[in-house]
Amino acid sequence: MSHSERKAMVKSVPDGLSIAKQCKVLRISRSSFYYQPKAASAETLAIMNRMDALFMAYPFFGSRQITNCLQREGISIGRHRVRRLMRVMGLQAIYRKPRTSDPHPQHKIYPYLLRKLPITKANHVWCADITYIPMQKGFLYLVAVMDWATRHVLSWRLSNTMDADFCVEALKEAIDTYGPPKIFNTDQGSQFTCGAFIEVLTDAEVAISMDGRGRYLDNIFIERLWRSLKYEAIYLTEMSDGFKARRVIDDWMKFYNTVRPHSSLDGATPHEAYWQSRNEIEILELAA
Repeated sequence: MSHSERKAMVKSVPDGLSIAKQCKVLRISRSSFYYQPKAASAETLAIMNRMDALFMAYPFFGSRQITNCLQREGISIGRHRVRRLMRVMGLQAIYRKPRTSDPHPQHKIYPYLLRKLPITKANHVWCADITYIPMQKGFLYLVAVMDWATRHVLSWRLSNTMDADFCVEALKEAIDTYGPPKIFNTDQGSQFTCGAFIEVLTDAEVAISMDGRGRYLDNIFIERLWRSLKYEAIYLTEMSDGFKARRVIDDWMKFYNTVRPHSSLDGATPHEAYWQSRNEIEILELAA
């Protein structure tokens, strides 16, 4: 989404609203509105979109395997470029490996708290993750906050940068709407280890849990969410601009939360499972 498109989006909102309120209504961060991105070539975008499809199909592929696949398809590309594009897209192969990567020197890494922990009630554990959304003339990043036990998507935000602002906004919305969870689990990405994100959690007295690097199973439910979203909506739609992307994602998220039954939830939708669990918790608290 270009700078002019973002400005047009904000100008399309009725007069009298501040930039901050307009951005909130459109679910874009203020930093994204003011940010001027460097345009990627059509060839680079095509490669990135193909890499995203490969990664969704084979999430255990690293830069070497993706490079090999692209080259076998006739795309002239080297591994160093694939690595760079994977960093831009936020892709990391999901397999068990030693924690050899050093975290940001100014960011604290928290322990993983979910090992062998029974998670059966709403608002016990939440998780969040970021994924790459291919566009016709660019790309966006999507973050979602999900309730672990019920798979209910509590909030989401789109951004054209990997700044932490849109993640912080999604977190604040989820807490304001549903109340804080007991534990919040993420990967070790800089957006989730930055001071602003951690401050929101500590102020709400939420215990912080972080995956080991490359540990797909540590956040498996939100990874499945991305796979379903992309195969059922993103890859089937020509994303011409940010307006279109937001409409498609909003429609699919509503379908996911309120229409699609889950076998793991005894046929209930995530929305039904979440509120049923909340009601059960309230009844137990009143009875205590």
